[in-house]
Amino acid sequence: MSTKPPATGVAADIPLEEQLDWLRSMQEIRFFEEECHRLFARGLVRGSTHLAQGQEAVNVGACRALRVTDTMACTYRGHAAVLAKGAPLDRAFGEILGKAEGLCGGKGGSMHLTDMSVGAIGSFAIIGAHLPIVLGTALTEQYEGRDGVSLCFFGDGSTNIGAFHEALNMASIWKLPVVYVCENNLYGEYSPLATTTPIERLADRAASYGMPGVTIDGNDIGVVHETIASAVARARAGEGPTLVEALTYRHKGHSRSDPAAYRPEGELEAWMERDPIVLHERALIEAGVEQSRCEAIRTQAEADVTAALERAMSWAEPSPESRLEHVFA
Repeated sequence: MSTKPPATGVAADIPLEEQLDWLRSMQEIRFFEEECHRLFARGLVRGSTHLAQGQEAVNVGACRALRVTDTMACTYRGHAAVLAKGAPLDRAFGEILGKAEGLCGGKGGSMHLTDMSVGAIGSFAIIGAHLPIVLGTALTEQYEGRDGVSLCFFGDGSTNIGAFHEALNMASIWKLPVVYVCENNLYGEYSPLATTTPIERLADRAASYGMPGVTIDGNDIGVVHETIASAVARARAGEGPTLVEALTYRHKGHSRSDPAAYRPEGELEAWMERDPIVLHERALIEAGVEQSRCEAIRTQAEADVTAALERAMSWAEPSPESRLEHVFA
């Protein structure tokens, strides 16, 4: 492989072999989400489902800056984040399909993916609800004298929720080991950000809570990883939280019932030209990786997702008795 300076879209201090694995993860997530779209169209997904095609670099770049023992919480648009943290493809499919072998026994569904074995403490359907919950995981690490870090993904709409301000305030006062990552995809459900928020850069709100705030290109996985890795190191050293605003874009509507007709003409096409997977693959090739390797990774990722879905489809439904398990009175 070439030793020339890295191109935009790759991380300068990470081996290219490792970054090829980032490409694999993003490809798997993209194929996973596409299958979820098809499953929903076939009526096999109960309730709704919220996909994140186009935002993969934020989730993979950030989660690859964590240890397996670190924790992560995310929103209802959480498939990508949970998979990026290490949850298995088949059991994630199983949960979305309501199978007994799913991550939560088929009881949580698309908006509540959880895998404690890899530190994915939950996807949360209530806007902003998980920001204060992450305070608890971070406080536990601090109280127990460990050096674990909690990462919290949320959307731009959450920055107008009271829980956002309360959580950032408390995290800063106690210098908790938290990294807040705002996936700013320009829309809060169906509303353009400018119609709900009086500032252009959401990261500016960090100053109110005495923590660093930075806005980055969320479609450049190299930039995402380097930024989050720095924030994680700061948190792990006991220096407190950081707010990172990652500018990105969802290719699909808010949910599967949303055709996204509110988007201005040409906006989607402009963002599609900055598809994070395409950008990363192009950057890897410019850095010396053979195109055939990238193509092989794509082919294998698609095959792995297909095989995972086939396994999940073969699993049984939860037993009637299981409805009484994990119920607290």
